[in-house]
Amino acid sequence: MKTTQHTADELIAILRLQHVPNIGDILAKKLISHCGSASEIFEDNKRNLLKIDGIGVHTIKHLFDKEHLEAAEKEYEYSLKNDISCVYFQDASYPNYLKHCIDGPILIFQKGNIDLSNRKIISVVGTRNITSYGTAFCEKFISDVAPLNPIIVSGFAYGVDICIQREAVKNGLQTIGCLAHGLNQMYPKVHAKYQAEVLKNGGFYTEFWSTSNPERENFLKRNRIIAGVSEATVVVESAEKGGSLVTADIANSYNRDVFAVPGRTTDKYSLGCNNLIKQQKAHVMTSAADLIYLLDWEVEQKPNKIIQKQLFIELNDVEQGIYTYLQNNGKQLLDSIALDCKLPIFRTSSTLLNMEMKGVIRPLPGKLFEAI
Repeated sequence: MKTTQHTADELIAILRLQHVPNIGDILAKKLISHCGSASEIFEDNKRNLLKIDGIGVHTIKHLFDKEHLEAAEKEYEYSLKNDISCVYFQDASYPNYLKHCIDGPILIFQKGNIDLSNRKIISVVGTRNITSYGTAFCEKFISDVAPLNPIIVSGFAYGVDICIQREAVKNGLQTIGCLAHGLNQMYPKVHAKYQAEVLKNGGFYTEFWSTSNPERENFLKRNRIIAGVSEATVVVESAEKGGSLVTADIANSYNRDVFAVPGRTTDKYSLGCNNLIKQQKAHVMTSAADLIYLLDWEVEQKPNKIIQKQLFIELNDVEQGIYTYLQNNGKQLLDSIALDCKLPIFRTSSTLLNMEMKGVIRPLPGKLFEAI
């Protein structure tokens, strides 16, 4: 097992804390902050620990149960024997973006050759029932972002997940699979055949012990890791309800950019993406160029290169009014556009979406819009 600066006793104490029921990651971080380290928690007296906000008598009672120490020692030995790294939330090797998430795991298990020195990290999620449209988008997206060498994160599940991660491997990109179970198994089992190629250039993250099976609630829990480790989340295809929409909501709660690939209104697996866009929970992404621009990944262009805009785009009177307003006033907020153009918010929002699809305006971070 690869470790950083921690002794075996400290890692076991961290695992012991992680094993205690009713102590989530937020409360665990409070305890560590109060006591100085995980080891010191178990050396402190109960009366002192009860002063910490959120700690009750019931929690303290179970904190010192011997079963948690025994389980922690066993898990530590398993990690040691199977070359699994235990990455603590205060380690330099802990994912930087995840450090800023209040509910990020206090410890994650890592396997493979993950190198986070490249901060261009993107999570891509979507339906397990990927269509030919979604597959084609994944292939084109990876091909277009490959020159920037980003890290591609997903859940290694059926559909969009495995499609995007296999495309990343084909294009020589590092990819990370976030799992909903321990590293002693692979779910779905059919994806075990792709495990070696991911481990070679990337790897796997999980917060779940080797004793954890792929339970339903684990998938929802691991979605916060998918959203948290990356700079932005892309939803390729989704039905009206689905786990990828949960991931998008979590990414929004972390103040991360979310992108959604639009589709036809009649397509079942585009409904979720279309709704994200309609509800302004995601930027429209028709190609990788949208993400590259909004995340400021723009490749340097030659000084004399001139990009000619498409001519003769038809705009109705309302669209033309908004376009002229943005040309004259530069970047503007949705509310300002609606107020100054004397339009209701819902009409302004839908009009801006149509104009974005026509390629005459673009959204910017902070809910701003500008004319192209």
